Amino acid sequence: MRYRLTFIAGAAVGYVLGARAGRERYEQLRKTARRIAQNPAVRNTVESAGQQGMELVGKAAHKVSHRIDGRLPASVTERLRSLREQRAPGEDDWGTSNT
Repeated sequence: MRYRLTFIAGAAVGYVLGARAGRERYEQLRKTARRIAQNPAVRNTVESAGQQGMELVGKAAHKVSHRIDGRLPASVTERLRSLREQRAPGEDDWGTSNT
């Protein structure tokens, strides 16, 4: 019960303070977030992290597919093979660009 009351009191205080901050503070936070997101250093870091993640996912998928290849039903194996063939090597579905 004590924790419930603490939570409700915290939510009420947060609501009041948020309402007092108002639209101006919200717009200020949004503008700052947009400026950070449009920073070239941040964009390059996010893009390189995404590319590294895709490389790791590709390696992991390759290892897993070799381990379970003989255990899957033929229909699943054929579907996976057709998906691999449709995809060009190095193709990227994540929308990253070379900017």
